[in-house]
Amino acid sequence: MKTNPHVFMNPSSIHLAIVGATGAVGKELISVLEKRKFPIGRLRCFASPSSLGKEVLFQGKPIAIEALTDDAFEGIDIAIFSAGGKISKEWVPKAIKSGTFVVDNSSAFRMGPDVPLIIPEINPHALQSHHRMASCPNCSTAIMLMAAAPLHRHFQIKRIVAATYQAASGAGFQAMKELKEETLAHLEGRPYTRTVIPHPYAFNLFPHNSALNAEGYADEEVKMLEESRKILEDDTIWVNATCVRVPVLRAHSEALNISFHQPVSVDQAYEVLRSALGLSILEDRALNRFPMPCDATGQDLVFCGRLRKDPSFPNTLDLWVVGDQLLKGAALNAVQIAELFVRQRTCVQSYYSLFF
Repeated sequence: MKTNPHVFMNPSSIHLAIVGATGAVGKELISVLEKRKFPIGRLRCFASPSSLGKEVLFQGKPIAIEALTDDAFEGIDIAIFSAGGKISKEWVPKAIKSGTFVVDNSSAFRMGPDVPLIIPEINPHALQSHHRMASCPNCSTAIMLMAAAPLHRHFQIKRIVAATYQAASGAGFQAMKELKEETLAHLEGRPYTRTVIPHPYAFNLFPHNSALNAEGYADEEVKMLEESRKILEDDTIWVNATCVRVPVLRAHSEALNISFHQPVSVDQAYEVLRSALGLSILEDRALNRFPMPCDATGQDLVFCGRLRKDPSFPNTLDLWVVGDQLLKGAALNAVQIAELFVRQRTCVQSYYSLFF
């Protein structure tokens, strides 16, 4: 029996590619793959032509940055794309045509009807219907649903009103660099010229500057509605979000007001969230201490706390959620999807080996 090597891969020597390896998420991908001991036989790293000649370190060994070419994905089992929607739209179809399984971090394919949109702790079953690719959700959606999805499974969410406080990392490595530089310039009384963030950023905040629709909602806010419905497989859920960029380097915070179809006590919600995968309760009410960006930075877990009953509306709870935008909001989630794919393929291979 002839088999496709990209379907029946050797789980101990996977050929993997990262597209966008020199960006903020790309660098984090390399770190996550190494930390989680992902079974890589060969790693190839691609980036823009301006990065040619550079190297990245993986397991102590230098890997040269390559430019994308039409045959770049030949022999690649899995490719993780973190180079933005324009690059994904051009190169993901070519990777799939080469037999590569793609995990895409951009918004290019998230809402495609045949593209699974996955948070592995929440909807791993969605990967069973993949067509050689899966997408990661927007970082704000991912962090929100890590707390909201377990509650939805038990009590069925009717509506979420979300206010997000989003870090510079969501706009990329250069935005993080500029926040540091502008903060120093502000403290020293020097002028500073920004190239990424359109407004004063040091000691300031502003509504998310993604494109507005006709109703005045930012693209980032619309994503939280559409992606939540797709991941939770429930088109009756409403999400009304206000997304704000704040001068924090890499962890997003979110204030969530969640209404349910049935009464839910604070104690019941805590019980559900304490057993949720990838989530940790962090609070000390006596000290008025709840999750902060400094707690989540560099951490795989998403943290939540400050659950309380909304006295102004029935069957409604308020809670506070914080997560690392570069990890669970991007790189970690992508690697977890790749791990899920490997386990899925390994199970298929084991099954077929019984007969062939």
